[in-house]
Amino acid sequence: WKERKQYMIESRCGILCGQCAFKESAGCKGCTNIAKPFWGEICPVKSCCEGKALAHCGQCPVFPCETLNAFAYDPKQGDNGLRLEQCRKWREES
Repeated sequence: WKERKQYMIESRCGILCGQCAFKESAGCKGCTNIAKPFWGEICPVKSCCEGKALAHCGQCPVFPCETLNAFAYDPKQGDNGLRLEQCRKWREES
């Protein structure tokens, strides 16, 4: 019998909220635990996942989509695809 590792989904897009510099200063609890993001009215990735009743983007049949790729590789706020890798890990672990 193989024991499953426990993991915590912190975001819809794969960002590790515990490593976010804005988490404490903004009082953010992660997008899985808030109605709207602290940075604006909506997040298209969060809205899409929740509209499809998915815990995170890695569960989506069209992962990675254009919207998520645009966020992951955005010159100002992107992480060079690290969030995509995290979604893949979450998918494999679930």
